Amino acid sequence: MVVLVHGGYWRADFGPYLERRVATELGRRGFAVWNIDYRASDTDWPATLDDVAAAVDHLPASKHAERLDLERVAAVGHSAGGQLALWLASRSRIPSGAPGAVDAAAGAVRVRVAVGQAPVADLVAGARLQLGGGAVQALLDGEPGEVPDRYAAASPLALLPPDDGATVHLVHGDADEVVPLSQSRTYAAAARQDGVPAELTVIPGAGHFEHLDPASAALDPVWAALRTL
Repeated sequence: MVVLVHGGYWRADFGPYLERRVATELGRRGFAVWNIDYRASDTDWPATLDDVAAAVDHLPASKHAERLDLERVAAVGHSAGGQLALWLASRSRIPSGAPGAVDAAAGAVRVRVAVGQAPVADLVAGARLQLGGGAVQALLDGEPGEVPDRYAAASPLALLPPDDGATVHLVHGDADEVVPLSQSRTYAAAARQDGVPAELTVIPGAGHFEHLDPASAALDPVWAALRTL
């Protein structure tokens, strides 16, 4: 089961159509796919995170639930969707009462494999760098110094290590001018310090949007990661 999360810096101008070709290819390869959407950052905090968590939590109630292997769930996300995919893999680490928090013993659906394609993995650094012209601040409705609890509950870097048993894979082009490679490198290095074998694949010459093209070499590490489910 693959939960596919689109990017677009959490803005209303973008949606699941960005991932249609990848979703089609995943289906062709034999995966069940849910190409999800979520409320954008122009809605109040924490609507975006609530929606993504709700999508995963709904899987056992899906009309297709009997056909799904919910012991083998992956989250794959591009750009802002990469932040959300990595976030889904760390839900047991989210502070109690914060959006998306789950009781690790409650039997909730767990993400076993998370793949971040050019992810915004460090929201504090993303805010400092003004990524997307202030897209991080728009998502969290404030600067890191103003709403530190929100950054702590939403930034994948702050939620390391991921849930027990979850594996993390990052794919990033070294010519990406939209989300800098440092985002993935920082997360991968921090994960390894926590004893998590986070795998980072750097695609030479790739920019930001090759991740949406199933024929691109940027998707090869994604197919390989999903074969580990």
